[in-house]
Amino acid sequence: MTAPITDPQAFLRGLFDTAVAAVSPAVCVPPHLPKPPRGKTVVIGAGKAAAAMAAAVEAHWPADKPLAGMVVTRYGHGAPTSRIRVVEAAHPVPDAAGEQAAAQMFEQVRGLGADDLVLCLISGGGSALLALPAPGLTLADKQAVNRTLLKSGANIHEMNCVRKHLSAIKGGRLALAAAPARVITLGISDIPGDDASVIASGPTVADPTMREQALAILDKYRIEVPAHVRARLEAPECETPKPGDPRLAHCEAHVIATAQQALQAAAAYARERGVTPLVLGDSIEGESRDIAYMHAAIVRQIARHGEPARRPCVMLSGGETTVTVRGQGRGGRAAEFLLALASVLDIQAWALACDTDGIDGTEDNAGAWFGPDLARRIAERGMSPGDFLARNDGYSFFAALDRLIVTGPTRTNVNDFRAIYLPG
Repeated sequence: MTAPITDPQAFLRGLFDTAVAAVSPAVCVPPHLPKPPRGKTVVIGAGKAAAAMAAAVEAHWPADKPLAGMVVTRYGHGAPTSRIRVVEAAHPVPDAAGEQAAAQMFEQVRGLGADDLVLCLISGGGSALLALPAPGLTLADKQAVNRTLLKSGANIHEMNCVRKHLSAIKGGRLALAAAPARVITLGISDIPGDDASVIASGPTVADPTMREQALAILDKYRIEVPAHVRARLEAPECETPKPGDPRLAHCEAHVIATAQQALQAAAAYARERGVTPLVLGDSIEGESRDIAYMHAAIVRQIARHGEPARRPCVMLSGGETTVTVRGQGRGGRAAEFLLALASVLDIQAWALACDTDGIDGTEDNAGAWFGPDLARRIAERGMSPGDFLARNDGYSFFAALDRLIVTGPTRTNVNDFRAIYLPG
């Protein structure tokens, strides 16, 4: 007989930590490393996990085999390496450091031969970090489009479609520069559906999207761009290499860590403690507050009818929600989800929502949590979850309650992690 959970807060945190550990580069990179080639190996990469992935490559690459290259990661997400250079740049809005790193990476893969190997390490965040504007565009153009997309409510597939068609390096263009060298891409997926062409905007992967789609996305979200940016998207030369393009025959891509793996690890952790896991999905998308309302409805169904699971149970979900910014508050997707959940949940439960990269939006927290004492605590402080939600201020709400979760950069990224625990 498994002992009941006596510390629900620690249980929630254990779920999250277990999920993150299951998709760490140290665990997922080594089994997928290729054999060293006859020629040299050049490592490139971008994303919040890129430095840790590079460190894992170094730790398992034969010391007598050539290894060099560079990766770019978000400020504060670096890791010590000796053979692969690590550069840090801005995310989610690109900066000059990311532009310079992308240009240098482009040059590093030029002139390689058929006996050489390019090992590309990509993860979430890489799209903003590899900021090499297409001809006729500037970094300022890219920054402006990025900022508007981030506030628009567009999902990651839509944002990266636009980014690819405004880039000189994304959407398979980096792979074209590396020919005829063999290109192997290892990806840690922050993308619902785990499509390698979308992770970091697929710099070494063929792109199935079209420039007409990028224009339609701008129109859908009423995003105004300068005339020369729109003209770029309307020009045939902005089109990316497509699946089946013979110029990419030397390329292969493997997704080595996913949200599903993280959720499965958390589910196993729950089972070991006598709690039934209910995995709602690894690719949930939509407005954070709408997803919270859906989760609240399932909590009520469990509490009132014992369906689709009986207590004690924990609901787990992943994916990538979005936030349409309406106010001037602070906080990311995780805080927005929890704040919306708190505003409608009438069942006593414990809940946690975090971003697996350790950073919720642009704040210093991974996410937040709350327990059954939430109603009493907010009543004592005269706080209204609805007021905070109206101004997208989840960070301030949970900071006032001392319920933020601060982990620092985890150096991996499979996006959202949510857990709602209902005791027996």
